[in-house]
Amino acid sequence: MLHKVRGIVLKTTNYSESSVVVQVLTDKFGMQSYLINGVKKPKAKIKMNMLQSLHLLDMVVYHKANTNIQRVSEVRQTPVFKSIPYDMIKTSIVIFLNEVLYKSIRQQSADESLFDYIFNSIAWFDEIEEINPNFHLSFLLKFTRFLGFSPNEKRRNDQIYFDLQEGEFTSRLPIHSNYLQLEDAIGFILLFNTPLEKISEIKMSNTQRRFLLDKILVFYTLHTASFGVVQSHKILETLLS
Repeated sequence: MLHKVRGIVLKTTNYSESSVVVQVLTDKFGMQSYLINGVKKPKAKIKMNMLQSLHLLDMVVYHKANTNIQRVSEVRQTPVFKSIPYDMIKTSIVIFLNEVLYKSIRQQSADESLFDYIFNSIAWFDEIEEINPNFHLSFLLKFTRFLGFSPNEKRRNDQIYFDLQEGEFTSRLPIHSNYLQLEDAIGFILLFNTPLEKISEIKMSNTQRRFLLDKILVFYTLHTASFGVVQSHKILETLLS
């Protein structure tokens, strides 16, 4: 049976000389793997450049329950990216976010709120002209809402540490190293709370931004099973410094 779905590309793997298997987060079926034949041929109907990191798709797919690899009938980029493929910094940010999303999204069932957050955020990021270096930090902190471990922002005056393991402020110095001092914790919560459209109002140095990015990845590691090590942010930090 054919279904119309929206999709977000998360990983593309070679399957044969001319075919690939694409792991796509869909709005109706959650994470799915699709075999797409002939994408590497010169006159391919579905081309490889449509299947890059976090590209946004309209798809017509065949769907069978309890099948590991599904098939597609039609694929279109909607919206077609205007800037991400042509801007080195935007491309690097998207590759980094793609790596984190792929490592953190596990469910095969549909979650339309999670899907819409990613889809709308990436579409917005493609549209904006001026790149804000706070975008990927804010995006990842907001995404924790959909993963079930968003930070508790409530704080009393005597609570001057943010415990990343517990996800909340505390008045006692944690016995482990996974915490933030008050100044950095305030920046952490600001990035979490501020709408993406207003993140340019958050002022911080490149040094603080790099520090917080490392801590955000620690936050993900502590709360996401088998998260592993993220590598792509190192190139990104070089470009943004």
